[in-house]
Amino acid sequence: QELNEARRWEGVRDVRQLDGNVRRWGGLLLPNNPPYNTGAFRFELTFSPNHPLEPPCVTLRTPIYHPSVDLEGRVCQPLTTHVHWEPYTRAIQVLQDLLLQLDSPDPQRVLRPDVARELQERPEEFRRRAEEHTRLHAEPRPD
Repeated sequence: QELNEARRWEGVRDVRQLDGNVRRWGGLLLPNNPPYNTGAFRFELTFSPNHPLEPPCVTLRTPIYHPSVDLEGRVCQPLTTHVHWEPYTRAIQVLQDLLLQLDSPDPQRVLRPDVARELQERPEEFRRRAEEHTRLHAEPRPD
């Protein structure tokens, strides 16, 4: 049911189980705002065997130049921490929060301090680098 709900949301495409595993989903995230809105970013959502009592883990498989995403694709997403997780939170809310985070980089949610500093101190340089990185690494946006 949650998988179908996610598939109907316009912020993602191609959401499906990975390797036939109901606890591993993959798909493409479609940012709305520059510098990321020229590409699509592959994500993976992994659910614990204890879901919904434990939060899922979100990983971006497409490299992105973003202060809240480290080089391994781990995302600083407070919603999916044990401190903030609520068992009634739906998978689509996790994906919506992720998209909001990509669309509006927050220097307070930091996994890459150098990129966060650049965003704050030299926003034009940050945007140029993020656009170039998106051009090089992101997948084409589906129609």
